[in-house]
Order: sequence, then structure tokens, then C-alpha cells
Amino acid sequence: MSICRFKVDCFEDVHLHASAVRDWKQTYSQITAGAVSSSLAQVATPRFHVFREKINQRVVQHGEAPRRRVCFAVPLLVPGAIRMQGREADDNSIFVLRGGEEFMFHMPMDMDMLGITFERGAFEEALSSTPWTAEITTLMKQPVIRLPVRRLAETRRRLLALFSESLANDEMTSSPDRERQLEQAMLEELLQLLSDPACDRTQRQPSSLRSFIVEKCHRMTVLDAANAPNVIELCQRLRVSRRTVQNSFRSVAETTPVNYIRSIRLNGVRRELMSTTSAKLPIGDAAARWGFLHLSHFAVDYRELFGELPSQTRRADAWLQ
Repeated sequence: MSICRFKVDCFEDVHLHASAVRDWKQTYSQITAGAVSSSLAQVATPRFHVFREKINQRVVQHGEAPRRRVCFAVPLLVPGAIRMQGREADDNSIFVLRGGEEFMFHMPMDMDMLGITFERGAFEEALSSTPWTAEITTLMKQPVIRLPVRRLAETRRRLLALFSESLANDEMTSSPDRERQLEQAMLEELLQLLSDPACDRTQRQPSSLRSFIVEKCHRMTVLDAANAPNVIELCQRLRVSRRTVQNSFRSVAETTPVNYIRSIRLNGVRRELMSTTSAKLPIGDAAARWGFLHLSHFAVDYRELFGELPSQTRRADAWLQ
């Protein structure tokens, strides 16, 4: 089967960006205010998928990794606070997810990242042929893996070169052999990286209390948006101080809890507006579902975050025209 090659797509909305990432069940929520400018480039076969995404705004990614896959993410640029599965990370880290695993990823403004997923059977077959099968298997139980700086930088350059070449090479569209070569080359690069003797294979990094507080709040907001907790209620439910809550959001999401909760709810409304027709779901009803009862205040907050009024958001019926 020939490779499925996508050109670089550019977006002005994180929800459209999220839905365009092949095979990933996820939502993106924009946290920082302002116009979105993002790009997404992808190369995929039935067994293999690699994509590069860049987004200028801070985004929270929440969803489920593709089933029957092993998924890696290699940060190319990390200009701010970043958390993956509650663990603090930096530009000396890579991320690992198993197929079907729920994830939450706090992505800073202007982050640039390379995602690579392999069919699980193909990955495990390649892993079993290495001398470090047990060590790498143990290491990959951690969602965030810290690696030697120089070795990771070398691997990052080679992976990016392989990806860029695949996008530029027209032969990739009609050559199963070239598809296989790209998959094997990237697989070998990652296995060699994880087998580096300088890598601490005993590393353990538990999820932090600060991440737990933010992610608990996120889930409570999404599950019952009409009754999303305020800061006082959050303190009471989690039995922590107001200062702890404030510091947690500043550290993990680089914002206040009030702004974070409001942003998650506004993103929920936006997703509903974009996925329904005007006749099926009026703006006021969508806002009420996410706890916004004062439409004038809601409209001001919506425009401040997304740069447009709710009435200007393109509805599902408009996409069909």
C-alpha cells in the first residue's frame, strides 16, 4: 500500500488542528488569548505515522492515544512550562504513550514537536531483537524519559532530517520499500537513543501534586461544566490552601485558576458551535451547557480568548457550503 503523504496544513483554530491529526482521539483547548497560528505536517502508512506540529498559543491536549500503537513525542522547541501525564518535562525529554492510554499534555506557547507512532507488533518485534529489550521495556513505563543532552540533540536532528526528506521526496508516494525504510530508520534511531549507556534506566518521576490539582480541576470542569468549581470550592474539595491552588496553576499552566477554568469552558462552547448547525443549537443554549448564563459577559470573554464573537464562529452548516 502506498504511503499517505500530507502537505503542511496551516490552521487558525486549535480545534481544527486537533481533528486533523490522523488517528488521534483528542481535544485541544486554547489557554492563552489571541489569534491562533499553527502548522501540521504528516506522513502515514497503515503501520506508521509521523507528524510535526507547531502552535503559537498555550494549549492543553487531552485524549486517548491510538489503539494498538506505541507512541513517541520528541520536543523540538520547548519555550515554556510543560507537563506530560503530570510529570514536569523539558527539552531534554521525550514522551511515551501506549495505545489506548488516556493522556493530558500541557503544551507551552510556540512549542514545536515531532510525534511518531508505530504499530505495536512491529515495534515489539524490533525491540525484541535488541540486546536491551528488558532495560528499554522498563524505561518505557515512564511517560517522560530524560535523556543525555548531546545524544538526544543528535537523534532529534536525524529524525527531523528523515521526516523533512520524506515530505520533499515524491518517490515516497509510490514506493512501499521507501515507506519501510523510513519506518525502520526512525525506529532504529529511537531504540538506539533509549539504549544509550548514559541514559538512567532507573529514573522515576512521580506525578506532582501541582499537576494533580490542575488535572483534577480540568476533569471536573469538563464532566460538569455547568457547575464548574470556583477557586474556593476547588480548595475545599481537594483540601488544599488557596495559595497552593494558585501556585499550582502558575507552575503547570502559566495562568490563574480562574482563567484556566473559564478557558476550558469557552473552548467547550467553541467545539459545540463548530460541530453543530445554528438551527440545531443556538449560541445561548451552547453557552448554558458550559455554565455561561450571562450572554453579554460570555461574548466578551469569548472574543477576548478567540479574537471573534460567538456569532462569527463558523458553524457546521457553513463548512458544508
